[in-house]
Amino acid sequence: MPAPGAGSVSVTAPKGFVAAGVHCGIRKNGRRDVAIVRSLEPATGAGMFTINRVQAAPVVVCKEHLASAQPQAVVVNSGNANAATGAAGIAHARATAATAAQVLGIAQEEVLVLSTGVIGQPLPVASVLNGVAQAAVQLSRHGGGTAAEAIMTTDTCAKQAAASGSGFTVGGMAKGSGMIHPRMATMLAVVTTDYPLAAGEAIDFLRPAVDASFNSISVDGECSTNDAVILLANGASGVERTPDTDVQFAACVKQVCGELAKHIVADGEGASVVAEIAVRGAASDGEARAIAERVATSPLVKTALFGHDANWGRIAAAAGSAKFGGGFAALDPETLTIVIDRVPVLVDGSPTGDEPELTNGSCAIEIDLALGEGAATYLTTDLSYDYVKINAEYRT
Repeated sequence: MPAPGAGSVSVTAPKGFVAAGVHCGIRKNGRRDVAIVRSLEPATGAGMFTINRVQAAPVVVCKEHLASAQPQAVVVNSGNANAATGAAGIAHARATAATAAQVLGIAQEEVLVLSTGVIGQPLPVASVLNGVAQAAVQLSRHGGGTAAEAIMTTDTCAKQAAASGSGFTVGGMAKGSGMIHPRMATMLAVVTTDYPLAAGEAIDFLRPAVDASFNSISVDGECSTNDAVILLANGASGVERTPDTDVQFAACVKQVCGELAKHIVADGEGASVVAEIAVRGAASDGEARAIAERVATSPLVKTALFGHDANWGRIAAAAGSAKFGGGFAALDPETLTIVIDRVPVLVDGSPTGDEPELTNGSCAIEIDLALGEGAATYLTTDLSYDYVKINAEYRT
C-alpha cells in the first residue's frame, strides 16, 4: 500500500479533516493536554471500547452518542482519565461535548469525548472547556502533529500513521505506553479516512482491524477503564467505491491500526525489548490466540526477555497453562516445538541444547503445536526495573 506524501502521516492526512492540540493546564510544564479532531464534511463513524466493567465517564457518553448520531468530531484530554468519578464525571464529559458542539457548530451527540490519565480524580472541567475553545480556533490541516502530542501521557513520543489506496487515504493517531492489554489497553486511537462509507458500515471495517492490532498487544497485562478506538469516514476523496476499493480500504485500516499498535508496544513503559509471539499448529485459531496471549503476558517470560535470557522453559510452561473454553488450550508436550530468533530450542518435545543470543531490542518467539491449522500472533515487551519505577511514581 503506497504511503501518503511527506509530512502527511497524521490524523489529518485524509481530505476534509482538521485537528489541533493545546495546553489547558491539566498537565505540567505547558505540555499539550487537549486535542480536537474534526471532519469538515459530513461523516459517519464507529467506536470500539474497553470491556472493563469499570468504564470511564467518556466511554459511557461516547456509547450514548454513537447510538443516536453519526460522529463529526472527537475531543481528547490527557492527564486525567475522568474514570471512577461518579455522576459528576458523566456531567463533565457531557459538558465537554456540549462546549465542543457549540464552538464547532454541530450537535452535542455528534461529538465523542475521550480521556486518559489518572483514575479517580475529578476532571478539572473548567480548564478542559477552556482548552476546547482554544483548540477549536486553532483547527488546521496541519494540526495532526499537535493533536497527537496532546493525547500523550507516559508516552515518550507521538504515535501517528497513514496509508493510501487508489484515490483515498487513512490516517490515525494513538497514545499508549502502560496499562496495555487486549480489549484494549490504556490506549486511545482516532482513525480518519476520506473513503466513502454509509452509516453503520464503519464498524465492519474497524472491528477486524482492531482485533488484529490493538487487541493483540500487551505491555503489562492490565486492562484499562478508558480504552477507545474511533473511526471517522467522510467520503471527501470522491473516489468511486467498488469491491476492489473496499478490499484496499480494509487493508489500509488494518495497516494504520497495526502500525499504531506497534508504536504503542515499542514505547511500552520501561520497555527495552519488543517480542513477537507467533503460534501455529494449534487445534483452532481461538486456542492459538489463548496460548499467544498467555505467553505474551507471563511475568516470567517478560522478565526473562529483560534479562536477555532465552529461558524457553518459561515459554513452554506459559503455553501449557493457557485457559480456553472453561479448561485449557490443547497442547501435546511431545509435539511442541519452540524457536527463538530462528534457533530451535525445543523440537517435538525434546531440547536441542542450542541457546540463542538475545542481544538486541527485538525477539521472535515461534511456537508450533503440530495439532491443527490454528494460528495467532501477539506483540509484547519485557518487564523492566523502569516499568516498576514509572508506575510507582505515577501520581507523585
